[in-house]
Amino acid sequence: MAQTAISFHFFRGGTSRGPYFRREDLPEDRETLARVLVAALGSGHRLNIDGLGGGAAVTTKVAMLSRSEVEGCDIDYFFAQVSVEDGLVDFKPTCGNILSGVGPAALEMGLIAPQGEVTRIRIRSVNTGAKVEAVVRTPGGQVEYAGEAAIDGVPGTAAPIYLNFMDVVGSATGALLPTGALRDVIDGIEVTCMDVAMPIAIARATDFGLSGYETVEELDANRDFYARMEPIRREAGRRMGLGDVSQSVTPKFALLAPPRAGGTICARYFMPWNCHPTMAVTGAQCLASCVLTPGTVAEGLFTAPEGVPALVLIEHPGGVIDVTVDYQTGPEGFTLKSAGLLRTARLLARGEVMVPEAVWGGK
Repeated sequence: MAQTAISFHFFRGGTSRGPYFRREDLPEDRETLARVLVAALGSGHRLNIDGLGGGAAVTTKVAMLSRSEVEGCDIDYFFAQVSVEDGLVDFKPTCGNILSGVGPAALEMGLIAPQGEVTRIRIRSVNTGAKVEAVVRTPGGQVEYAGEAAIDGVPGTAAPIYLNFMDVVGSATGALLPTGALRDVIDGIEVTCMDVAMPIAIARATDFGLSGYETVEELDANRDFYARMEPIRREAGRRMGLGDVSQSVTPKFALLAPPRAGGTICARYFMPWNCHPTMAVTGAQCLASCVLTPGTVAEGLFTAPEGVPALVLIEHPGGVIDVTVDYQTGPEGFTLKSAGLLRTARLLARGEVMVPEAVWGGK
């Protein structure tokens, strides 16, 4: 069987991992592109045994990079979420963890030149239009991977990568509160539908008869919860103007509970048909905004952080993620100026991934 070789870099970005490609090395049309990504990741088998995927939603993610032609941006970042078992590809969302590796990948691919000891890379999310500045250490003109930064969900330490998110409010729907309400009631459950970096339907864990402190394994074994949650998520998506979301991973879903480990809030984040082992970067920004917006379902579950910018500590199954939020409140409600997070990334491999020529014959 003849095969087509496609160059790639394989990165861990935050608490996710996957192949990073040059956009120009892949098919232009989305239908063929989806088939190529399904073949490359091995979607269609729970272990992704015939591809690069790792059998989990956080390990079947893809980044496609190119030089940006948008003024004020250096790199265009196009994201794809490949399903583990269903052979589906969703181009609607973005991923903040995979974004953590975009700066290093762009440097490794030669899409941007290092600027000195530290390189600032202005990234545009093709999926959502959001703009993010990544600050990457580049001593001697090389990406530095070793360092002292630790993030929960990843063993050891690595060089810090600072992400400063801007223009993320209404990234998918055009509004902070796409339904126009701080709370909606769907099937008897109060839900806050919010869009900051990622549209999410957010509810209180206790409203589902849960504590909010369950492990990932406990939640994923609780199929009654998913059967109750999914119709609510779909209706939330419809009300948010996203249409029929039955085959889409957006909006995501999240449950909130009071903190119990010194954080601001405790959360469980769903992708949406299984529980995230830690916390999505995009999801963390939205949940932090939910916490800081008066009148949402988060109200009464936490003690408000002091000062602006505010440090919001979100407890998740793997530990805690910190989000620094610069915002203001006034007659028009909550206004997000920017959100900053510390992440890490590491180049794991590079080379060529092979896809059957019957899937795509190449450029």
